[in-house]
Amino acid sequence: MFLGATGAAAVTTSLAGCLGGISGDDDDVFRIGHLGPTEMEMGRGAARSAELAVDELNDNGGVLGRDVELLSEDTGGEPTEGERVAENLVQQDNVDLLVGTFVSEVTQGIIDFVAEVDVPFLITGSADPDTITQNHGEDYDHYKNIFRTGPINSDLQAEGMADYAAHLNDEYGWDNFSILADDAAWTTSFRDILPEQIEATEGLSVVHEDRMSVETDNFTSFLDDADDADADVVFRFIAHGGAAGFTSTWAQNEYPFALEGVSVPGMSPEFWDATEGACLYETTSQSGAGGVAPLTDRTMDFVDAYEAEFEDEGPPSKPMYMGFNSYDAVLFYAEAAANADTVDYESDLDAIIDAMLDLEFTGAAGEMSLYGPDEEYPHDVRETRTADGVISNFPVTQWQEDGDDGVVECVYPREDATADHVEPEWL
Repeated sequence: MFLGATGAAAVTTSLAGCLGGISGDDDDVFRIGHLGPTEMEMGRGAARSAELAVDELNDNGGVLGRDVELLSEDTGGEPTEGERVAENLVQQDNVDLLVGTFVSEVTQGIIDFVAEVDVPFLITGSADPDTITQNHGEDYDHYKNIFRTGPINSDLQAEGMADYAAHLNDEYGWDNFSILADDAAWTTSFRDILPEQIEATEGLSVVHEDRMSVETDNFTSFLDDADDADADVVFRFIAHGGAAGFTSTWAQNEYPFALEGVSVPGMSPEFWDATEGACLYETTSQSGAGGVAPLTDRTMDFVDAYEAEFEDEGPPSKPMYMGFNSYDAVLFYAEAAANADTVDYESDLDAIIDAMLDLEFTGAAGEMSLYGPDEEYPHDVRETRTADGVISNFPVTQWQEDGDDGVVECVYPREDATADHVEPEWL
């Protein structure tokens, strides 16, 4: 799916110096462009959350005294459309900040264009580490206006998942693991490094691995193979719309293993209804813990504000993980700009970058700080850890019973848990 942006970069080179709301138009409005697949619940939740952050800023004097305006564009989850709307936001709408992108291939498709025009860009949805390591790591000065403020990248997510595997072993004695992953950029770390990380814990084995086309809608053979391998746990990493079918097939056949890992559709507060309750017992890791745990003093205030503002506007009924990250990114940048005393990225980009790198910020999803330019993941959000060294800013949630309905609970790490993990009743 990757499409380079060489053509876009070439077109915009001649426009340098006439871009940006503050720098170019000098109309005292600070404009933020939000990019996401707004036809999906994840993208809608993110755009709404960015809107809440903008409202919060305007209620408190804006950014350095300037009113803040949000322009939200639908990428459709496609690199070519992401490229088109990013160009429009910068060249026509003169935004001062870009926030968002969910699909890693979309992020990669616009990154050269964004680097060329120097507009600060905070990634809030895609997790592929190569977005950082293969750009900033090779030409830092060219890509220095680009950051990821959440989620933690897939390398760090894989480390967190290995810690979680050890936790499940401690709780239940489960020691055989299967890894099923979308054939997509964001799952590379789970396919390449997670097996070794799991097996670094004595007694744990990865007994089955496979990758699934994002077009797959029949998962029986994958689940049968995991069963034949005697897996106790299937770690599935799935972001496409077939996740409901995956979950329903697992539950209806009562496969003899737990269903864990990352399911982006499973993060939807409406997933219980979408699967008619078949998602009972499945877990997913997600920034913000589904909006059910007070990760910081900001978490529940944000969730309450979201629910109050959008309760009559359809799904999602909670922000979802990209919503947490987009909300935090807008407020993070505003605080960094205040510390730098400038939003003029054309003249003062280095000052803004330094302020972001120096900032330790409390967001709704957790404590936020960034890797520096000479570290392994330049400008990537840092992982946070518990006292035991366990990664904590990618918590695990589980669908559990609540009478005749379902409820999401945070089950890991223990420090943030709202309930104990529950194993499927048929195990």
